[in-house]
Amino acid sequence: MRALVTIAIPTFNRADGSLICALQSAISQTYKNIEIIVSDNCSSDHTEQVVKQFKDPRLQYVRHPENIGGNANFNFCLSLAKGDYFLLLHDDDLIDDDFVSVCMKRENYDFNDIGIIRTGTRWIDADGNVLKEMPNLVGTCSTEDFFLAYSTGKTGIYLCSTLFNTRRLKEIGGFHSKYHLFQDVIATAKLSALYGRHDICDIKASNRQHPDARTFSVKVKYWCKESTILMDTMCELVSDKATELRAARSNFIWLHNYSLAKKIEVFSERFAAYLVIWKTCGYMYSLKRLIYASPLYRYASPLHRLIKSVQGKLRSVW
Repeated sequence: MRALVTIAIPTFNRADGSLICALQSAISQTYKNIEIIVSDNCSSDHTEQVVKQFKDPRLQYVRHPENIGGNANFNFCLSLAKGDYFLLLHDDDLIDDDFVSVCMKRENYDFNDIGIIRTGTRWIDADGNVLKEMPNLVGTCSTEDFFLAYSTGKTGIYLCSTLFNTRRLKEIGGFHSKYHLFQDVIATAKLSALYGRHDICDIKASNRQHPDARTFSVKVKYWCKESTILMDTMCELVSDKATELRAARSNFIWLHNYSLAKKIEVFSERFAAYLVIWKTCGYMYSLKRLIYASPLYRYASPLHRLIKSVQGKLRSVW
């Protein structure tokens, strides 16, 4: 029998938003041996009516009587999963119609106890317009080089483009991290290191970027602490390349924190955030960022360029 794949959609108050599109992308899979779980985290809108308009026997709807938190809802979805493989699809993300089929074809439509299966990912905006495309180009990489590729921004790790080995994911405790920020990346790192991974180059999933994403609502200090936990986890899993991983300071893990700090509008708060990153991550790139963050830079920079220009001309004369 072909492998069963669980597609779980944890949701909260997205009935008038992207939930319909996410759910439709799950139901439209050309690979038919799937189950779909929608776990409603006590929404105050008409989520139940939206879900129940889809008359599909593979679809299971569960509503929590009270909000249990986002990460607890992720793991609740996992606890219900009967599939050999598990996809956690956020209610604002999408998968292509042949996402599961392409992944299962790589496994000869069977269960091979591989840790994870990954495809490429595209970024879309709130209206579905493509912002960026990232093929999955690490198919021949070892686990160590996979971690290096992620930490240096050469590949991305996204829930929408990752199938997890359900049993193995449950064995490691599901999605868990101290601040519930990089829990998906940590789970991916553990399963790929312990049980291997299969990579598909083709882009088969869409990660939605929008202003109200939770990424931008969490304080930078927690992202910094979680970044350190992620780096420590990766280093423990590939101890022979731990030094190389830590030495790659100009990397996505640290720059992610700067990208969040940069969006802080109040200068004093943004300056404090850069200091937190510097202190927590020990990342010297913060010196440059602190200079650029200063309101005096707009005046000092032109003067500095003028002085350098004059110095250059004097050198050419003498």
